[in-house]
Amino acid sequence: MSDIDLKKLTFKLDEEIFGISVCSVKTIIGMMNITRVPRTPNYVKGIINLRGKVIPVVDLRIKFEMKEKTYTERTCIIVVEIFNGDNQKLMGLIVDDVSEVITLTEESIESPPEYGLKIQDEFLIGMAKYKEKVIMLIDINKVLSVDEKNLIKDLGREE
Repeated sequence: MSDIDLKKLTFKLDEEIFGISVCSVKTIIGMMNITRVPRTPNYVKGIINLRGKVIPVVDLRIKFEMKEKTYTERTCIIVVEIFNGDNQKLMGLIVDDVSEVITLTEESIESPPEYGLKIQDEFLIGMAKYKEKVIMLIDINKVLSVDEKNLIKDLGREE
């Protein structure tokens, strides 16, 4: 694993801490007006216009089958780049709170447990111990299945 792969942006959903590769993060923005799109899954909250780009937005709480929560001043959207085959797309992820960028060591990362997790383990690439906390490491490209990516691919475009 390269040094850049060990750099993670951490964020919270409920009291759980998650980490994603900083390489996939394009920007972090505060909550903004989201335009609802009919006939999309409930975790797709809609689309935003960010600097002339229309970006689909997914609420990770709903996608991970967690209890919905009213958005607060700490709620934000992490704009990430995901891959769908050979194509790269931008997608917004609604999270409760962005924490910090951390650098992990390879020794601190373990395989996810085979049972007992609240979220589906296909999203997880591992669990990391960092400053007395356990961080669930997510592969952002596996949060949506190929079918789900195809379903929302037409939502994101240039304006």
